Amino acid sequence: MVRTLQARWPDTRLTWIIGKTEHALVGDIPGIDFIIFDKKRGWRAYLDVRRQLRGRRFDVLLHMQMALRASLISLFIDAPIKLGFDRARAKDGQWLFTNAQIAPRQREHVLDSLFGFSAALGVTERRLRWDIPIPEAARRYAEQLLPGAQPTLIISPCSSQAHRNWTAEGYAAVADYAVERHGMRVLLTGGGSALEREMGNAIEQLMRHHPLNVIGATNLKQLLALLSRAAALLAPDAGPAHLATAVGTPVIGLYACTNPDRARPYLSEGLVVNKYPESVQVHYGKLPGQLPWGTRVRDRGAMSLIAVTDVTAILDRLLANDPR
Repeated sequence: MVRTLQARWPDTRLTWIIGKTEHALVGDIPGIDFIIFDKKRGWRAYLDVRRQLRGRRFDVLLHMQMALRASLISLFIDAPIKLGFDRARAKDGQWLFTNAQIAPRQREHVLDSLFGFSAALGVTERRLRWDIPIPEAARRYAEQLLPGAQPTLIISPCSSQAHRNWTAEGYAAVADYAVERHGMRVLLTGGGSALEREMGNAIEQLMRHHPLNVIGATNLKQLLALLSRAAALLAPDAGPAHLATAVGTPVIGLYACTNPDRARPYLSEGLVVNKYPESVQVHYGKLPGQLPWGTRVRDRGAMSLIAVTDVTAILDRLLANDPR
């Protein structure tokens, strides 16, 4: 959405209030004034933002984050138009902090809902490009770790919510299949939490082949560079799936706990292993269309609905350039 606004209005000044971690990823995008909100500072973080906003006036606030934290920050912003989600989608009381709303829509992908903000400003075209800068040092790191032209399957096995994670046995079986059937090398990546390290170690121990394991060893820019060199990413509903999308890498997404029609990797619709319909039938006794949009299944057993053959079939089709 930001890139769309930049393309349509190149002279418009954009200010982005952003979390500290997220700033490490996109903070070097040119043409944007970033104000960092470091939530680890507690109430002092609000004072930091208010101090940086003092004396500044804006034409419009795009209140795109449905969280009370963001709504409190919006009180510091001097803008005659404070644009938020329509009443039905304005969770956490966001509607109390806005005086204009985007057009109501039902059952949209998250990215489509964000484009509702640019559409409300009269910008109807969409630029599906991210162009997140990758520093040369990060590119060198990725080239040294993944040299040559051998196709690479990157596996980012964990979400921040454990119930969204598939099994170590499943990941190991797919990884061995990728090596033996398609001659791929396999790289494991993820954050440095104990859960992620344990998952990576378990996958390694279960595999017949030796993967590259950089779980907990990369920063966001290095991860972006690695993803840009991969033939595919295998991941559950988690941030790396969207980072891969941003660099044009296909994503085999594993979905049973969240609805992929709402949250899948935006450009990899045909590569999703979608067990969400079966999962909600088991846990709610209903079809997805009978449930509120965004309903989740918070059961660690839900992901067991995904079979290894579900994943390998999609990997085969992807590498065969099958457009289905």
